[in-house]
Amino acid sequence: MSRVHVATGITSDFTKFPLKSARKTCQSCKCPREAHAIYQQQTTNVHERLGFKVVSPAEASVDPRDLGYTWVPSGARVSSLISRYFDQLPLDKVPRIGSEGARFREQQISYQLPKQDLSLEHCKHLEVQYEASYEDFVTARNEIALDIAYIKDAPYDEHCAHCDQEIGTGDMVVAAPKFVESVMWHPKCFSCSTCHELLVDLTYCVHEDKIYCERHYAEMLKPRCAGCDELIFSGEYTKAMDKDWHSGHFCCWQCDESLTGQRYVIRDDHPYCIKCYENVFANTCEECNKIIGIDSKDLSYKDKHWHEACFLCFKCHLSLVDKQFGAKADKIYCGNCYDAQFASRCDGCGEVFRAGTKKMEYKTRQWHENCFCCCVCKTAIGTKSFIPREQEIYCAGCYEEKFATRCIKCNKVITSGGVTYKNEPWHRECFTCTHCNITLAGQRFTSRDEKPYCAECFGELFAKRCTSCVKPITGIGGTRFISFEDRHWHHDCFVCASCKTSLVGRGFITDGPDILCPDCAKQKLM
Repeated sequence: MSRVHVATGITSDFTKFPLKSARKTCQSCKCPREAHAIYQQQTTNVHERLGFKVVSPAEASVDPRDLGYTWVPSGARVSSLISRYFDQLPLDKVPRIGSEGARFREQQISYQLPKQDLSLEHCKHLEVQYEASYEDFVTARNEIALDIAYIKDAPYDEHCAHCDQEIGTGDMVVAAPKFVESVMWHPKCFSCSTCHELLVDLTYCVHEDKIYCERHYAEMLKPRCAGCDELIFSGEYTKAMDKDWHSGHFCCWQCDESLTGQRYVIRDDHPYCIKCYENVFANTCEECNKIIGIDSKDLSYKDKHWHEACFLCFKCHLSLVDKQFGAKADKIYCGNCYDAQFASRCDGCGEVFRAGTKKMEYKTRQWHENCFCCCVCKTAIGTKSFIPREQEIYCAGCYEEKFATRCIKCNKVITSGGVTYKNEPWHRECFTCTHCNITLAGQRFTSRDEKPYCAECFGELFAKRCTSCVKPITGIGGTRFISFEDRHWHHDCFVCASCKTSLVGRGFITDGPDILCPDCAKQKLM
């Protein structure tokens, strides 16, 4: 709901003056006049604006237009001095003809030296009985405070009156006749103590040993109407929005009706009467299609608004204020009605999701937060990792316990680097020789009675032995052997006992434990 204010008046015995058109803004877009790119087509003469004596051409230092400027400072009689002065100013503040600096100067003349502060003929809202007070104010200001500074080379070392930094002898400085000669400023430091802008055309007012533009000097002594921008000399005026107003000038930004003593609403730093605010800014109720006034509570959801009394369930018309509700097809429903018509159901318990209930979703399935749990240990999974299998959900621990591959020897889970033997899984470190327990992973091995053995143990324990060398005949690696009756030989060991000639594929004769080739047997018999 918008905050409503009431304008208060500061009154005296003076008569309230009638309402006049006072807005100092563009009639089209209502922004301040100085915000537009409007400036004088002729070079503005501040002396004339202030009512000072205009310097004759013979007395003038130089013509600024001859140097390409709209203004040059007093005291400048040579172009080199002028260039030194402008070199110390920000580039966008230098008033070259046709430049941004020239436009800025025109705006500052209008702002810092408002005509209505300088001459009675420009005051449109000053009542006759206060004209004498106005003239006294102008006279006192012109004699005591208002003047134009000039530039010069510093005659000796000094410190800037603004920044207190050193000024060397011969440096370019600004001097003000209202101050003693030893008070000097850097050109970029000669600025208003309130708005901190450079003092336009070096025009200043002095108050309590500080310098100000004329606008802010005047506002220290007199209130200024925020509507017409004129100083207020009457004893009756309005204070609102931390500003001062002629009593008739505190008006609605939309319709210009006076707001003094009336309720108003501030929007974008502008005051509006209740009627205009509601017509321009108030929302329309989605239910009754009437304006939601400033005295009504505006309840909103997304881009829709309701009166408090109109914020009802579309189905049962129960008030939804401070209650949970659901929305469907631009309609709002209480929790029960929404659930009955639209709520989806939990894949765990089969119950509906009540309005405002937290929902856990995975692919096309959804659960209540408490129902989204491991099917084995029933622990709520929440945002922890899980593993789906068929239609069930498992926590990592239970899935591992139930489905993970386990070593056939130690029955522990194989996480990496396992070995398969006879279609059964083993840890690499568990797949060892049955006899000597040396690891068989990556090694030659064989089996006996479904048990694995390394080649060496298998040969020692189970292999036939060569009749010649007595070493086991394992057959691993393609080793060939020869058998005769109950004796066995390695292929390379099946040789004649006498001449050592290989007998593989040849006839041979046994001689006790030995075998001989036919020639050696014949030799032995002879």
